[in-house]
Amino acid sequence: MTRKNKIILIVTATLCGALALTAVRAHDAPRVATGFVAHTLCSETFVSGLDPDRVLSESTAAMPGTGLIIWAMNYRVDRARKDVTVTLLGGAQSHAVYREGLGCYVAHDDVSVDASLPPAASASPHALLPEIAGPALVEPANPELKLALDRAFAEPDQPPFRHTHAVVVLKDGHLVAERYAPGYDIETPILGYSATKSVISALIGILVRQGKLAVHEPAPVAAWKNPDDPHHAITVDDLLRHTSGLAMGSSLNASLASAIAPVDQMKYVARDMAAFAEAADLESEPGGAWNYHDGNTIILSRLIRDAAGGHAADVLRFARAELFGPLGMRHVTLEFDATGTPEGASQMLASARDWARFGALYLDDGVIGGRRILPEGWVNYSAAPTGAAWVGYGAGFWTNRGDSFGAKYRTDRGWPADSFYASGTFGQYVIMIPSERIVIARFGTSANRYDIEGASRLVAEMIAATGGKGRVAAGN
Repeated sequence: MTRKNKIILIVTATLCGALALTAVRAHDAPRVATGFVAHTLCSETFVSGLDPDRVLSESTAAMPGTGLIIWAMNYRVDRARKDVTVTLLGGAQSHAVYREGLGCYVAHDDVSVDASLPPAASASPHALLPEIAGPALVEPANPELKLALDRAFAEPDQPPFRHTHAVVVLKDGHLVAERYAPGYDIETPILGYSATKSVISALIGILVRQGKLAVHEPAPVAAWKNPDDPHHAITVDDLLRHTSGLAMGSSLNASLASAIAPVDQMKYVARDMAAFAEAADLESEPGGAWNYHDGNTIILSRLIRDAAGGHAADVLRFARAELFGPLGMRHVTLEFDATGTPEGASQMLASARDWARFGALYLDDGVIGGRRILPEGWVNYSAAPTGAAWVGYGAGFWTNRGDSFGAKYRTDRGWPADSFYASGTFGQYVIMIPSERIVIARFGTSANRYDIEGASRLVAEMIAATGGKGRVAAGN
């Protein structure tokens, strides 16, 4: 038997054995793998302007187990049509399509993603956030800041590598240091992955401020309107905190094994992601066990779509008028599924400066330029720990408040106890430290536990370099 055939048998046996323990059908797992690659390559090629070979190499290196199948995967980038097609062993084809202003989505034999109006038709309002910097790259103002950036971009002698792409640091509303890897610059939209969940949390907060949603009431999901349905008890708070009880698997780790999770079947096989998530069985009572998965945020994204007007263009108008515009976020692409629901669990791209602008919203209780964007107290609500979340998780943000294992782990490594952050797979961080008036945006494709040690050192060194009480964190 050839080496190739042995590997095929090993991969097939692994997937089939795992699939026997889950509800995912065997033929869907390869499409999940090709769907992830197609969508990522499409977004980072046509929105970010990156080299697809580099994107594929870095992404698969950061995902344990993908080396078993990546050799059997072929992809084609059609720059004229602006789409990407990926196959595995000549089959399991996935096709991701780019649309101007809407980014990419995985097509499912449909004509196009729902978008009733051209997204460019809605202009953003004047920014309320004072300009954080001029158009030129901001060099570090002192040697300590430069050294912290040097460390953030330094690579070990051997894998796993960090692949840091961008670091932007705000202090008292001003950009005090930034750096970009080759191929990235001030305007490059960077895929935030699950950091997008925190943006969805903010949009939910705006709807709460407008009186259109209530966090502790049953979520207004049409499929759950029957009071006799146990899903009816799921609240918006449960969805934000990932305590809904929906049986979707986990989104905590990106690896080959995650291809068998129902939540990834939702993302790369289902046309209507929210409907898929809403139909999931309950594995625990709502409000009880913590289980972090993208299905919770996709349902919240559908609530935003419906409240905004029902279409992708309505969501964009709402987000620009209420969030992106006031914050001066100029280089943002929010992606959607084929029904016009934002892929709010993972698919927003924005420049590193724009991600930092988003973080600045959380330093003054959601008030920017004298205008209240988020409801009073929403920032503390977002950062308040969820009791069952051992990793330290709030309402759409990871948090170092409370006494969870995760919070203690990070505070032991130099994170202030009041800090909280948006986080995406592979090492996307938007870190807010209210006590220090600091926002740190760090993006990369890191295989070594999402470079949590490097992020911890960056936090401690940036606090110290800007006159705070930071201490050098353990690790490298």
